[in-house]
Amino acid sequence: MGPSSSNKLAQDAPEPARPETGGTIHFEDEALVERCRKGDMQAFGLLVAKYQDRIYNLLYRLLNNAADAEELAQETFLRALERISQFRGQSRFYTWLFRVAANMAISYRRRGGRVRFQTLAAPEDSDGQGLSATLADHRDPSPQAAAMSGETRQAVLGALEELDEEFRLIVILRDVEDMDYAQIADVLEVPVGTVKSRLHRARCLLKDKLSDLIG
Repeated sequence: MGPSSSNKLAQDAPEPARPETGGTIHFEDEALVERCRKGDMQAFGLLVAKYQDRIYNLLYRLLNNAADAEELAQETFLRALERISQFRGQSRFYTWLFRVAANMAISYRRRGGRVRFQTLAAPEDSDGQGLSATLADHRDPSPQAAAMSGETRQAVLGALEELDEEFRLIVILRDVEDMDYAQIADVLEVPVGTVKSRLHRARCLLKDKLSDLIG
């Protein structure tokens, strides 16, 4: 999420110390949410500081457009603030927040804001490496192998773009965000068994679409 978004949403909060490892800042979500319910904007600013990068990265990978991702990230946090009283703690706060962001991205694409993928790389300054981390051969490639790798990534992107939203999202949550089945179930509000079957179906669809490539 860009610096302008951080300033807009977290301006009342003290600047948190970011861990050198790029890990998540450790605040007690439950306590912060309770403070938010009482109108404490500093507590909300701390939640923004904790999750803004992950939400931005999720939206970037769903939309592949930095400006759209930044705008929807801001809207995600504003929507979360508006609905904070509805959060009952039946799931973890961050999975609830991911659900808000994912639903907003899906709605945006269905309204006609759909943007085709162009690259597997994560956005600039992102800690993650995107799907390229999952698909790339980590050995030093020859020029021929590098060219083939680029063609492979583009083929995978094209196949992902052709998937229905429910299948695209579950692949991104599992293979990019590295969520486990229970976390994905919380985000999607479906049973774990549904997560497993949907992910299996999504991967089968990808395999069929890439049959010429993988042989």
